[in-house]
Order: sequence, then C-alpha cells, then structure tokens
Amino acid sequence: MTRYRIGALVVLLAGAAVAAPETPPGKGATLLAPWSGPHGGAPPFDRVKLEEFRPALEEAMEQERREVARVADSTEPPTFENTIAALEDTGRGFTRVFEVYNAWSSFVNTPEYQVIEREMAPRLAAFWDESTQNRRLFRRIKAVHDSAAKAKLTPEQRRLVAHYHDVYVRSGANLGAAAGKRFTAINQQLATLYTTFNQNVLADEKRFTLLETEADLAGLPEPLRKAAATEAEARGKKGQWAVANTRSAVADFLTYSDRRELREKVWRNYDSRGDHGDSHDNNGVITQILAARAEQAKLLGFPTHAHRQLATSMVKTPERAMRLLEQMWTPAVARVREEVAAMQEIARRDGQPETIAPWDYRYYAEKVRKAKYDLDDTEVKPYLRLDSLRDGMFWAAGELFGYTFTPAPDVPVYHPDVSVFAVKERTSGKPLGLLYFDPYARPGKYNGGQTETYRVQERFRSEVTGLVAISMPFVKPGPGGVALLGWRDALTLFHEFGHALHSLSASVTYPTLGGGRVVRDFGEFPAELFEHWLSTPEVLSRFAVHHVTGKPMPADLVARIQKAATFNQGFYTVDYLTSALVEMKLHLAGARRINPDTFERDVLRQIGAPEEVGMRSRLPHFGHVFASNGYAAGYYMYLWAEMLSADAFEAFTEAGGAYDPKVAARLREHILSVGNTVDPFEGYRAFRGREASLDALMRERGFPAPQRP
Repeated sequence: MTRYRIGALVVLLAGAAVAAPETPPGKGATLLAPWSGPHGGAPPFDRVKLEEFRPALEEAMEQERREVARVADSTEPPTFENTIAALEDTGRGFTRVFEVYNAWSSFVNTPEYQVIEREMAPRLAAFWDESTQNRRLFRRIKAVHDSAAKAKLTPEQRRLVAHYHDVYVRSGANLGAAAGKRFTAINQQLATLYTTFNQNVLADEKRFTLLETEADLAGLPEPLRKAAATEAEARGKKGQWAVANTRSAVADFLTYSDRRELREKVWRNYDSRGDHGDSHDNNGVITQILAARAEQAKLLGFPTHAHRQLATSMVKTPERAMRLLEQMWTPAVARVREEVAAMQEIARRDGQPETIAPWDYRYYAEKVRKAKYDLDDTEVKPYLRLDSLRDGMFWAAGELFGYTFTPAPDVPVYHPDVSVFAVKERTSGKPLGLLYFDPYARPGKYNGGQTETYRVQERFRSEVTGLVAISMPFVKPGPGGVALLGWRDALTLFHEFGHALHSLSASVTYPTLGGGRVVRDFGEFPAELFEHWLSTPEVLSRFAVHHVTGKPMPADLVARIQKAATFNQGFYTVDYLTSALVEMKLHLAGARRINPDTFERDVLRQIGAPEEVGMRSRLPHFGHVFASNGYAAGYYMYLWAEMLSADAFEAFTEAGGAYDPKVAARLREHILSVGNTVDPFEGYRAFRGREASLDALMRERGFPAPQRP
C-alpha cells in the first residue's frame, strides 16, 4: 500500500531537494534547510524537535505562496516553461518539511505529535487549496493546455500539462466563487475528520489482550510465547504475556492458540477498533466524511463520490469496478463453503459442536492444510526469517534488474528499528536512491504495510535520486530472538518492496510524473506483482533458512508449499471482497445519510457474505478509506492490480521462467521506469503485447474460469 495524502497539490507539486535559498536562522531552520550529507542528502530525522513542526510548516507555506504567486502573476504570455515547468520548481522547501512531518504521522504518532497534527490538518488543507482556487494561475495552466503550441512539446511534457489541468479541474478550479469557497471549506473539514479518524484507531490499537497463565499459551509456538512476554513487559505486565492489537500479532494468535475463548476475545478486540461507542468511536466521523464527500462530488457535477474518484482511474467507472468484484465473488464464496465444510469436520472430531466462527477460521484452516497437504505454518515459519527474506528480496531484484543494496549506516533515521540501504545499478554503479526499512509494529505507528516516498527521482534541473521507506507491522522478537514471519506477512514484505522498486526504478524528467505517482488503480500493480517472487524455488531454496540450524528449506517442503498454493484462497478472497464491496456500495449511496454499522450489516446480508469469514477491514477502522481520501471508493484496486499482476507474471512463466531477463527488461522499461509519463493501458500493452484478463488470476487462485457474456 502506498498511502495517499489529503490535498491534491502534495502530489502535484512535491519536488525534490535541489538548490534552494538559504534558510534564515530560527525555529524550524533544521527542517527548512536543504537536505545534506551523502546520497544526495537525506531527511534530518535525527534532529527533529516537535516544537519546530509548526514554525517550519508556516514558513515553508509562506515560501511556496511567494513562489506560486510569481508564476500566477507573471505578465508574460503563458508557456510551458514559464507556467508548467515553473510550477515544478515551486514548493520544494515545503515538501522537505512536510515529508518529515508526514513520517511522524505514519511512524512516530505520539500523543504530543497528535496535538500538532489536529491543529495543522485544516490549515494544511486550506493551504493546498490556495493554488487550485487561484483563478489567475488556472487561467495560465488552461492557456497552455489549450494552446496549439502544445503539439510541439515532448510526449512527457504534454502528459504533464494534461495532469496539471486535470488535477486543477478536479480540485474545483472551474467552480464559481461561492462554490469554490464551499469546496475549500469542505476540504478543511475533511482534513480534521481524517486526522480524528486515524487518531481514534491508533487509540484503540493500544488495547491488548492479557494472557495471565501458562494455560493461556496453549498451542503457541515458543517464538510467539517469547514475543508475547516481551510485549507484556513493554506494557508494564512483566511475568505475563500480551497479544498486541496489531494485524500480525492477532493473525498469529488466531492461527495457533488452542484456547477458543481467548481466540474470540483477541478477534473481537481487533475487529471492534473504532466501534466501542466511546470517545474514540468512529461511526459519527464516518457519517460526516461521507456527507462531505457527497457534497463535493455534487459541486463538481458527479452523481456520487465513487464516480468522481474513478473518473481518472483505469476502470473509469464504479460500475466496471463493481463488475470486477462481483465476478470474483461467486467462485470465492463457493470455495469458502468447501473450506468451511472441511474445517467443520475436523472441528467436530475435536469436540467443538458450534459452527466455525471468524475466530476459528485460521486455526482450523491450519489443521486442514496439515491433513490435506502434509503442511502447516509451524513447519514453514521457522524458515521464514525476516532478515534472510529481506536478503532474498534484494537478491531477486538484483537478478531481475541488476540492483544492489548496501547498508547505509550514515543516514539519519526516525527510530532505532529502521535500517537504510543504498541502492545502485550493479553494472554501472549508478545510484538509484535509498531504501528505509522499518519492519516492526509499535505504538504510534500505522498498523499495516505501507510505502512512503520522501524524495522522487527526477532529472528536471539535475539528476536526483529517490528516497523511499517501506514499513510493516511485524511482531518484534524478544531479546536474542529472530523475527519469524507467517506466509501472509512474508507476502506483505515482498508487496511493499514492490512499491519501493517502482519508485527506485523511475527514470523521468519531471517529479510530478515520477515513481509511483500513477493513476490510483495502477499503483498497486508492481507491488502485487513482486509478491510472486517469494514463492519461487530460487528464493525459498536460498533464503528460507531455519532460524536455529541455518539450513535451507528442504526441497520437499518447497514442493509442498507450491502444491498448496491455492489453499485457503476462498477465505483470503472473501475476507478482502467483503470490505471492497461494502466500501464501494457506501460511496455509491450518494448523499443518503448513513449509519455505518447498520449499512455494513445490511450489505453483508444482501450479498450473502459467509458469516464464518468476517471482514478484513470493518468501516470504523478502515484507514485505507477514512484516514485519507486515497483509497476512498478505491479498495477494489487491489483486485484490479492482482488481475494485472497474475497476467504479468504469466509473461515470465510463458518465457524462460520467473527470472527471464528479456521479460524483466520489458517490465522495467514499460512499467517500472516510466511513472505517469505514459497511459497505463499503453504501458501494459507495450510490456505484455495485449491487455490483461481475469483468466490468469482465476487460475492462480484455483477458481473456475470466468463466465463470458
């Protein structure tokens, strides 16, 4: 997942750190100064003081206002150079400050920081609206967009002109004065609501489940017991054990714990985040967000927020997105029925008379996998060492694209858990940028996989390399232990690394079009694609090494993993689709006032959702959708990206295998390096020779081929 930020111009105008005016001394000077040091400079994470965020942001906003005013108030006839290219150079100082500020929001979100965040959120939203509501500036952009001289520009320049024009129009630049004022007011309201939503979820994620006796640990492997003891000690409960309210910790407990009543307690604690009817309850926040989004969509002439959001996506319409989701729903539910029947048989043998519940699914799925494939997670997990798998993904990128990853201990970090790697091309030694690696869950950190780009590659004024961070919510091992991952967590690791490769492989001129700054439902494609390399025999046989013996995973175990590749796909698909379908239907409801809990229950009943599965993300904690606008009416994009990735990986298997150099070269040339300089359909066709279809994904999940109309 790449987290999107509020305000169109953060993506539109964010430049890289190049020559900038001297910063006056005073509060905020550390954050305002050009980034220095090796690797083209890096954020001064080690020198951040919370009290500097406000003055630094205020000064950076003033600097950008002056820069934008020079473009908007120019008396010269509008041209690409004095308008579009000039805008690419604005806001570089603000971007430096904001990227550090945003890192704190994602990774170091302390109560002290939250006070600042609540104050600054509406002010930042108002600031981002200033440019799009600047009529003089928009007239200049529109003049360049409509000019006959545009035909003489390069394809990348024409793409950049179209991007600026479209973003401004979608941000209300064509609205009248009154409507524009209301549009801006709604953005400020939404900024506050997004911040409140996120902080409410973070507050509920501080809840944990305490395990008080040895009997409460029944079924848990030793590494999980140690991690739970470390977690309890960190919570002031030394001598006991705790299950953190984070995705990885909960999934592990639900998979292994023999104590059904504790599985239910842990599951409910996680499932009810943001839905406790207290001061951190998010249902009212969601209702306000939906109303505000519906009003903005109406101001822009769209029937719903979903239509507004998808107008610039690959799928173009919510109806097409819904068809994709529904096409997958029927075979996925049918597979769940099969999976539940197999689990129920084992549960009855174990003396459980009740039907399978959501807190039972992972537990009995492991038992079925053991019976059907002679494979269970306790056999695989000892080989999935985080440090070794990290080396494996680096190796795979080296084999595919010729990249090297070298530790860069001289780069400042925002937390001791973070390590940094310098990325280069092996043959030429050309620097590609830095990769920040932040693997462990902790209080105040976003509870999921995510990728943040601190600096985007460009060669507009000079050669600038990218800086990108990947973050995961893995359970940190106890003292002297090693971090062991479940298979799904290992996929998350490779997924986020795919996002990083997308950014680090960029080779564009203008930063606005660089890296992962592509249309929303294309951005997840490289990440979904790179997940495939985890299960390649080359990675498993070399880098899946036992955490005690150091021996590689046996060939027969690799073969059993490959054989079980389609196992439990009903659960994982329905788990995702319930959230995606509810979320899309929610945004298709338009201006109708919504009670989130009631709406959620009604939709699940209408679509016949299996009660045994639950939802991956219930609405009160659905941060993808309500902590920002990035994935709103857009959670479908994961399935769209999985369709592209399954089809794209078959290009490798149809050729010389997963590491075929010719296919890898096409992937880098037409997908990874081009950013948003080409239409994604054109880029995909250039890579694949045709458009993608759903067939490959159906085969990959072991589902029957889709029905043709």
